[in-house]
Amino acid sequence: MGIIWTIIIGFVAGVVAKFIVPGENEPKGFVLTTILGIAGAFVASYLGQALGWYSANQGAGLIGAIVGAVIVLFVWGAVSRRA
Repeated sequence: MGIIWTIIIGFVAGVVAKFIVPGENEPKGFVLTTILGIAGAFVASYLGQALGWYSANQGAGLIGAIVGAVIVLFVWGAVSRRA
């Protein structure tokens, strides 16, 4: 059941992040939006643990996943503009 919740939260975080950071180079489709949200959760968990906000066993929640997905979209846009 945990993987189902990861997919659902990842999708919601990806959709919200795409609304916050609109652009023409954003990933399109259910799968890429879900991957964006899941990657955002990993980024937020890593940064939160590095800054001491989360312990080693904790992960980012929905808000953290959205913030991480926004960071991923900013990096994605910066890299795609340079190429």
